[in-house]
Amino acid sequence: GLNSLGSNPGLAIVLGIVLGLMMAFDMGGPLNKTAYAFATAGLGAAATATGNAPELKVMASVMLAGMVPPLALALATVVRPRLFTVQERENGKAAWAMGASFITEGAIPFAAADPLRVIPAIMLGSAVTGGLSQALDVTLRAPHGGIFVLFAVGNITGFLIALVAGTLVAAAAVVGLKSMASKPVVAPVA
Repeated sequence: GLNSLGSNPGLAIVLGIVLGLMMAFDMGGPLNKTAYAFATAGLGAAATATGNAPELKVMASVMLAGMVPPLALALATVVRPRLFTVQERENGKAAWAMGASFITEGAIPFAAADPLRVIPAIMLGSAVTGGLSQALDVTLRAPHGGIFVLFAVGNITGFLIALVAGTLVAAAAVVGLKSMASKPVVAPVA
């Protein structure tokens, strides 16, 4: 399915959305790894490509979408700390570095504690990022590294726009969903 979406330039944004959903759904699990393997296999094919090869755009969408979940949850713990336990707020501090480094697994403690609110929220944000990355023609020639491989990014402005937009959407969604909970966590803020 990913190959058929990837072979049709008119469906590039849809491909970015699907890859974003896959990256956030299980945060390092089989769907996440399938999207990542699809992107890295394309990097090998595009090693000698110049410009905006579709495979380079796929890698950008996957990395950006994988950065969103931990960054969004880190932001949410700062914006509305009372919605999170003390341990989650501590995890939020580490999630900044993990998200910036493209370690999606930084979102797992949050998803394990509240899967019905966290997973849909981060999937939404990652889908926005993946689609925007494709729409803005962001390319990436590195298989990993997050913000530390900006030297390998084509269209850094688009990279940052897609990352910030998805992070804000996911953070707002998680805060909104947690705020609607029948009994929010009211832990003291340190």
